[in-house]
Amino acid sequence: MAVGARSGRDEPEKGREPLADPSPGPGGAPAAGVTESAALRSDAPHAAGAGSAENAENAEEDSVDDDSVDDGDLPQPRKQRSFWKELPLLIGIALLLALLIKTFLVQAFSIPSESMMNTLQRGDRVLVDKLTPWFGSEPERGEVVVFEDPGGWLDEPAPEQNPLQRFLSFVGLMPPPDKQNLIKRVIGVGGDTVECKKGGKVHVNGKALEETPYLYPGSTPCDDEPFGPVEVPEGRVWVMGDNRQNSLDSRYHRELPGGGTVANEKVVGRAISVAWPFDRWSALPVPDAFDRPGLGAAAAAAAGPGALGLAGALPLVLWRRGRILARDAAATRS
Repeated sequence: MAVGARSGRDEPEKGREPLADPSPGPGGAPAAGVTESAALRSDAPHAAGAGSAENAENAEEDSVDDDSVDDGDLPQPRKQRSFWKELPLLIGIALLLALLIKTFLVQAFSIPSESMMNTLQRGDRVLVDKLTPWFGSEPERGEVVVFEDPGGWLDEPAPEQNPLQRFLSFVGLMPPPDKQNLIKRVIGVGGDTVECKKGGKVHVNGKALEETPYLYPGSTPCDDEPFGPVEVPEGRVWVMGDNRQNSLDSRYHRELPGGGTVANEKVVGRAISVAWPFDRWSALPVPDAFDRPGLGAAAAAAAGPGALGLAGALPLVLWRRGRILARDAAATRS
């Protein structure tokens, strides 16, 4: 609160009557003309005594001239913005966050077919991790991945989208209309050898996969389309659906470039969970079948000769370098 300045101590306050003599009247009561506030101030600890001129002067100095307060100097309460004025800003921020999340973090995809039953049902919405590929992560065996059509896998054109679907695609709640995507399970990665004979199991690098936990009940590993052995090129993956008798996967596209495999750069990301409907919410972990020791034996064998060669060459290089340093030291002393 601002307090008005005074021109002098001896002048009475502007707009206030001078204080009357605070001497007590008969019976100890305040004399006539003494206000209640002045009587209360006279009992304060700093007062020298009732009725003294100093008390009256101090009371005058402590008083506040109501007319001297400038209301314009007081902080005014800030007006709250209308909700309808803030709504466009909130919507804009929400759309920006949705675009950033869709581009760099996660994106929702709808399952259009039964090729991944019972792991995924038609109409499920899955969340796909798009962050780790930005840091160099590559698909691994057993992961469920979404990938763009490598070319020739989907013959039908992309379906037309209504305005609502286009908006949902824009914010990342649906896949883009100009790109057709598929979802399958990674069976083999670059350097692996995959094969499956009729009536048998899928083998990766000579090791049989126990696929019963995730295969569709009644489905066989490859009775409808045996394959292999197929060596997966580096930087590519071999993919198959969990509903083997209802999945046009790598087995059916071996005549195309890549021999039915999918380039890693075509992989949008790994499906990490079912987000919709709520009663089907679940994570999509890598099955235990792919944790079996020996599945990476081929890659280790390929790296083996190089590693052995390096291990054998290192002592020779160090020994030769030591001889050169000793010779240079002897030449310097001479």
